[in-house]
Amino acid sequence: MWKDIWELMKPDLLTLVCIVLTAVGAAVVHLQTPTITGELINVLTASAKATSQGLAFSIEHLNGPAMKLFGLLTAQAVLTFAHITLVARFGERVAQRLRAKLFAAIIQQDMVFFDKHQSGELVSRLTTDVAEFKSTFKQLVTLGLKSVTQTVGSAVHLFQISTSLTFTMLSTMPVLYILLNIYGAYLRRLSKKNKRLDGIAGGVAGEVVANMRTVRAFAAEEREMVHYANVCNDVAQANQNMGFHIGMFQGLTNVSIGCMMLTVLYFGGSLVVRDQLTSGDLMSYMLSTQTAQQSLVSLGVLFGQTIKAQASAARVFEFIHKSPRVSLHGGECLSSVHGDVYFDHVSFNYPSRPNHPVLQDFSLHIPPGTTVALCGHSGSGKSTIASLLERFYEPTGGDIMLDGHPLHELDPSWLRHHIGFINQEPILFDTTILENIRYGHPEATLDQVREAARQANAEVFIDGFPDGYDTVVGERGASLSGGQRQRIAIARAILKDPKILILDEATSALDSKQRNEK
Repeated sequence: MWKDIWELMKPDLLTLVCIVLTAVGAAVVHLQTPTITGELINVLTASAKATSQGLAFSIEHLNGPAMKLFGLLTAQAVLTFAHITLVARFGERVAQRLRAKLFAAIIQQDMVFFDKHQSGELVSRLTTDVAEFKSTFKQLVTLGLKSVTQTVGSAVHLFQISTSLTFTMLSTMPVLYILLNIYGAYLRRLSKKNKRLDGIAGGVAGEVVANMRTVRAFAAEEREMVHYANVCNDVAQANQNMGFHIGMFQGLTNVSIGCMMLTVLYFGGSLVVRDQLTSGDLMSYMLSTQTAQQSLVSLGVLFGQTIKAQASAARVFEFIHKSPRVSLHGGECLSSVHGDVYFDHVSFNYPSRPNHPVLQDFSLHIPPGTTVALCGHSGSGKSTIASLLERFYEPTGGDIMLDGHPLHELDPSWLRHHIGFINQEPILFDTTILENIRYGHPEATLDQVREAARQANAEVFIDGFPDGYDTVVGERGASLSGGQRQRIAIARAILKDPKILILDEATSALDSKQRNEK
């Protein structure tokens, strides 16, 4: 997974370098603050002693440390501004590339993939999972770099001030580190389970919304509400459990850091009493410890968020690395297509139902220029034959030939460019009628679109709309009748001008008069 993330970051490597420099710079500047503050304390302590002994003290002694502190604060503000701006740009560009790669990987999968995964789950991976990864990724780059630098820098500074005090403070760290790592492994397993439940919930909601007309027709709204509520209840309980354990993890982290502060106060105070440490050094030590404490708390919070983001990233890269059985490209492209189709003893069963054969030893020859009608009862395999010819699926036995060439040796995209397919439930996109008709031929002119609509007997009702060909049809063509959707789908196929045209009950929504019209 980290190799994949690196590939996403490589195009903006210069920006990443600038981000690292600004983060380290801001952290280094912040680490100087305790030192300068300690100088101020030492000056004030010296002035108090001088005053008690009746000696004069000049305010000018404070000017040097005060100006240094002001310069540090100004530099930190400028570096922080530059860092956050660069991180925002960098994070969005990485997320953009990740989302584009995931979408490309999804739409290149076989139809078997879409049979197994709900549309809501796929959309959830494109939106929720990528967004969560992006958010945590940006925080890791921003707070993670700064916190790590400040923790390391503070540790070095603490050793410089008092090695014995620092070793005493760190004596309890190994045991705590081991315990928190074991707990972290458990949190990662919980997060993976929660992401799976989130995907199920998204799939249920997406399926209901996509089939709202069916839900309404069966008055099943309340049943679906109860179903979705039950699924959401499972998600809520899982997330509550995850929140409890993340809170426990961060609570243990805070307790450990509090113990470190108590150790500093107890042993550091004893060193001051024995004149082995100045009050200014103790103040500087306390501020450095506080900086380390805040950085470790931030790292603890980031650790919990990183666990959830790792689960999201794993779900995203799972699909990105998934290779389709039938690639979109690759294979022979014939110089011309005559349309001679031959099913040679073809057998097939859907991968989701391996023990239920749909076709067994099926043979069919369709010569060029002929029309063949397949008749049979529901489930006899008529639509399956069309899907096999489009190479939506691969036969489990036998061969399918086009002009004497095995279908599996031909380039799939090239093949589909020469086949027009209108299924019994034509799906339109949520755009204009014009764009829907020329979906298979994007370069078509308006006149060509009008001619295709005329041949499909769609021109009359299209011209009857106030916006004509610019009418937006809604999601899946919801604003049109079933017959109008089929007419537009037929016009779309006509405009494509395929060598092979497949009509899978494409006129089922038309009345008998319309079916007989040319």
